[in-house]
Amino acid sequence: MSVLDGWRGLSILLVLAAHLLPLGPHSLLLNHSAGVFGMVIFFILSGFLITSFLLKDQRIGGFLVKRFCRVLPLAWLYLVIALVLSVVPLSKWASHMLFYANLPLEDGFPNDLLPMTEHLWSLCMELQFYVGVALLVAMLPKRGLLLLPFIGMAFTALRWHDGVIASSISYYRIDEILAGCTLALVYHGVFGVRARDFLRIVPLWPVAVLLAFSSMPQGQWLNFLRPYLALLLVGGSLMQPTSLLVRVLHNRMLVFVAGISYALYVIHPMLTFTWLGSGDVIVKYLKRPLFFAVLFMLAYGSTFYYESWFMKRGKRWADKVNGWFDIRPWRTPAVAVTADVVAEAAPDEAQLEPTAAEADATVDAEDKTGADDDLGAVKASTGAPNALR
Repeated sequence: MSVLDGWRGLSILLVLAAHLLPLGPHSLLLNHSAGVFGMVIFFILSGFLITSFLLKDQRIGGFLVKRFCRVLPLAWLYLVIALVLSVVPLSKWASHMLFYANLPLEDGFPNDLLPMTEHLWSLCMELQFYVGVALLVAMLPKRGLLLLPFIGMAFTALRWHDGVIASSISYYRIDEILAGCTLALVYHGVFGVRARDFLRIVPLWPVAVLLAFSSMPQGQWLNFLRPYLALLLVGGSLMQPTSLLVRVLHNRMLVFVAGISYALYVIHPMLTFTWLGSGDVIVKYLKRPLFFAVLFMLAYGSTFYYESWFMKRGKRWADKVNGWFDIRPWRTPAVAVTADVVAEAAPDEAQLEPTAAEADATVDAEDKTGADDDLGAVKASTGAPNALR
């Protein structure tokens, strides 16, 4: 599923372009459209990967520990800096640090988000989704995941009823994550082989064009189908590995960008409040190459020298938390001990004592396996070959 790295890389590049570059005539609202397109792909990946994890393992304690260790260290560090620089009251600290700042208020303000934190509406929704899906699985285990497609369609119906084509409020946007959850159920065969095989015949390029149009205000009613068009596009790319679009998504640059995509997203708005983002329109855009160079260096350093420390430990802490709730680890299936069983289990004489060379090789293999496991955990969390997460 390494094609997901390509999608992740493409999605963050579209979001950065929407926020930092002038895209086409202003009247076409292409900056808005590029941002919406990038975010729907990101949310599909997130829902897909989270549901894929929970289909394999419903121990929500470890799941939440790993997710929080992936997301919170950089988010909280960024928020502390942003809130200190913004000089805000304690109430805004609470709504930001607990990730409900994107929800609407009743005092005339749309929400608690600030100019330096308004992009984190998506992170608020992600954290709310993690907690919500964990509670659902805690109550109904694996069966609870089957409800996610219907919950997603209910939120789409709400959006249609209220005429909202795109929003930063969770209940007007979470259908995009839940569409990703639906894709995971289809891809892993929960709804049968026919539903999964349907993804093999999805016409990728026409669906991509429809998705792009559904991300534009001019798309009108197509906006309500955006989550499901993105589901078909990403799902089709998973099942059609030889298509031209998939080969494009395997581009090494996209894979590299995917690896640092989370840090790129979190950090980039703060740089617009520095000298790199100052000046009139011409001066500001002349600085953009330097802006991007600094941004990518900061994101790389954050991913591999700050976030990775928490990701590695998050895996260990998750295993420990899962162990606390494993209340019957000692139970094993009963086996009738017979002479045949004993004879079958007994080692040959040649296997009783490993030679020194065999023992050394075993130790080396175990060390290498442990190192590969740690490296794999970092790559999976940073988007290199997890969806989101």
